[in-house]
Amino acid sequence: MLGTNDAIANLAVKDITAARKFYEETLGLQVADASEDGVVTFKSGKSSLMVYESQYAGTNQATSATWVVGNELESIIQDLRKKGVAFQHYDDLPDTTRTGDIHVCGDVKVAWFKDPDGNILSLVNG
Repeated sequence: MLGTNDAIANLAVKDITAARKFYEETLGLQVADASEDGVVTFKSGKSSLMVYESQYAGTNQATSATWVVGNELESIIQDLRKKGVAFQHYDDLPDTTRTGDIHVCGDVKVAWFKDPDGNILSLVNG
């Protein structure tokens, strides 16, 4: 039923101005639409990310959005570090080791970081 339709990731934030700066300037996403009520939609590859203000911003304790970056994983991590992004380390994941900021589980390599509101985002080599 929905398999042929595009999906949009939605992220709640406390301060749309700060979030817009982070997603545009730090992550390099391009604004696709910004409504008068403060909702900003970013273009990311063939997908979209909608950011909106909510009192529940940052309360999700799981990954909210993931970017599949292939072989660019390490260079993107370095670029984000230079822009002040701190990466999260999860040392209790089963069958996973960590090399620096990258968690390795077989052929899968993942790095997690947070936006200014605490939304958990990730990069994967997949």
